[in-house]
Formats: sequence, C-alpha cells, structure tokens
Amino acid sequence: MRKDPVPRTPRSARGEPLDGAVAAWAVRRPGARDAAIMAVAVVGISLSGPLTALVTAPFLAIAFWRNAAGAAALLPVLLTGERGTLTGLRWRDLRSSGLAGLFLAAHFAAWLPSLSMTTVAASIALVTTTPIWTALAARISGVRLPAAVWCGLVLAIVGAALIAGVDVTVSLRAVAGDGLALLGAIAAGGYVLAGARARERLATSAYAVVCYSVCAVTLAVAAALARVPLLGFSARDWWLIAAITFVAQLLGHTLLNLVLSSVGPTVVSLAILLEVPGSLIVALVLLHQAPPLLALPGMAAVVVGVGLVIRAGRPITVVEPGT
Repeated sequence: MRKDPVPRTPRSARGEPLDGAVAAWAVRRPGARDAAIMAVAVVGISLSGPLTALVTAPFLAIAFWRNAAGAAALLPVLLTGERGTLTGLRWRDLRSSGLAGLFLAAHFAAWLPSLSMTTVAASIALVTTTPIWTALAARISGVRLPAAVWCGLVLAIVGAALIAGVDVTVSLRAVAGDGLALLGAIAAGGYVLAGARARERLATSAYAVVCYSVCAVTLAVAAALARVPLLGFSARDWWLIAAITFVAQLLGHTLLNLVLSSVGPTVVSLAILLEVPGSLIVALVLLHQAPPLLALPGMAAVVVGVGLVIRAGRPITVVEPGT
C-alpha cells in the first residue's frame, strides 16, 4: 500500500528544525507569479499617499469613505462565501476587531493630515515605522528582543530624528507633520496587534468588515463633532477617493494578503518597505515634490532599521501596509 509522503520539517539555514511560529516567518523565495503580484501591490500602496495629497476634500472624509467602501465591498464575500464562520460567534469574539477599528481610525486621523504638512516621502517613511512600535510593545509585555532588533530600533530612531531635524529648517508645520506621521505609526501598531488577536477567532472577511465598519463609524462621529462635511465634494475628489480605495485596499492590501501564505509575512513585510521609495517617485511625478536631499539619509536609515526589526524580530513584528 502506498504511503502518504511525510511532510518535511521546516529548517533554518543551518539545517536546524524550526518551531511552528518561527517557521511561519521563514523567508521563502517568491515565484514569478508571487513576485508579479507583490510588484502590483507595491505600486498600489505607493500611489496611496500621493493620490491622497491631491484630494481637496477633508481628510476625515477621505478616511471615512475609504473604510466604508472597504466594508461594503467585503460584506457580500462574508455573507456568501464565509457565512459559516459566523456560527457560534459571541460578543467577546468581536471586541478585538472593534478595538482594531478604533486604532485604525486614530491612524488615519493622525497620518492623513501629515501628507499636507510635510513631504509625502517623509510622511510615508515615518508611518512605516509600525514594526518599531509593535516590537517595543512586545518588550514591555516581557518578550526579550534580539540584539539585531535593538540595532534596528536605534537606526530607525536616528533616521526619524534626521528627517525631523531637516524639517526644522523647513518649517514648524513640517515638523508637526512628522510628529503626526509617527503618531499614525503608533496607532497602526495598535491596529496590527489587535487585528492579529482578532483573526485568531474570525475569518479575514468577518474581521475586516467589523474593523472597517467600526473605523468608518468612529470617523463619522469625529467628523460630526468637528463639523467636517462628508458630502458635497467635486467630481474630481470623488474620483480620487475611489482611486485611493481601489489602489490601497484592493491592489495593495488584498494582493499582499493573497501571497501571504505562499511567501510568508517576512517577505511581505519587507516588500511593504518598498512603498517608501515608490511613493517618493510617484510624488515626484504627480506632485513635482521632492524631499530635501539631507532628509534622504534619514529615510534610508528608517527603511534599513525597520527591515532589521522585521528580519530579526519575527514573529512579534506583524506588519500591514500603513497606508
């Protein structure tokens, strides 16, 4: 009788067996199809920031419609393809998704205004420091961090300081924009950690519908309190909002999630860092906006530092596109 093949145990570069958590974060070389999908996804998330900077509608309105549209697009998927996953769900199973939605709303409320205050490239570089904050949260909770993670943390902090230092010579408004982008990264860290906990119990579509809906409702309440309109924009702004939703949510997040299981979160997380040079190029073409030359070493330091944290800190540094 033919025996089923025994699954091969994932091993490190030295041939040592890896446990389940570490094996999930092992680097897997993407095939041509996965590489092409990731390339399209990187283009999608790289377009998000520059396109947002072109919109004249209020930033709370942009974030509201982006999340409301995302929830509406995924609701049919949940009700038709994954309805069975809702059986037996209790309120406490949805709390982490709701918390993730609150963090996501805070992320957008902080990060989106920064795009009009500092350069798009500086804003994107700083908002991609999310793994830094998730690593620090892990350390506070008692997780021991490898030396390489600390090196990455220091390098990213030095890079952020260089960007802010250069922006001091530009204007205090630019420095404030840097601060908002960092606040957006911190809020994104809370979104990622709460989302990881939620997806232990929920299907991805159920999690996303709840998270995006809570985010949209929170942003709508904030807009009402701040008397920010959610309607009445020009046709150009509506087309731009639709384009942002398409490139960031569908081309960006969806395609990256599609290849996550085949290439692993380490490769996906590192691919997300390509958003920094990608958005710089798009901003240069669409907005004719270039960051100060002295800020470029700071951006490079942030990218390299975050890359070190991702590579050395797995599996604590879960990453999703911040834009």
